[in-house]
Amino acid sequence: MITVTRLDIADANVLITGAVAHAGIIGVPMCIAITDEAGQLIAFCRMDGGKVTSTTIAIDKAFTAAAAKKATHEYGAASQPGAPTFGISSAINGRLMIVGGGLPVIVDGAVVGGIGISSGTPDQDMAVAQAGIDAFLKRN
Repeated sequence: MITVTRLDIADANVLITGAVAHAGIIGVPMCIAITDEAGQLIAFCRMDGGKVTSTTIAIDKAFTAAAAKKATHEYGAASQPGAPTFGISSAINGRLMIVGGGLPVIVDGAVVGGIGISSGTPDQDMAVAQAGIDAFLKRN
């Protein structure tokens, strides 16, 4: 048997609250997804004005970050022609995201979940994701 540490709904709400606060500061309504360590959705928030098309993208960014244990922008760099994971974005029916905005949530060196943000630029999405993680780490 193994013991698994994962985010719960209270943790997800802290991550979402931190992300929503930063999205408000930068003036970009976002779609925010939180997954457990296996990439399964725990919670989702589409802020008023968040792009409908960003719903699935945010969920898939959180899935990628948690399940692959890697930030989505890192896959972006590694998936260019000639790079080690070229073409990976077509894996798993296109669920693996290679655009910034998905970050693993790490506690004591272990990935316990993922946060995915979409509706802004990749830099805005990454900043909002980091703000969610910062709020979570500050609480713990």
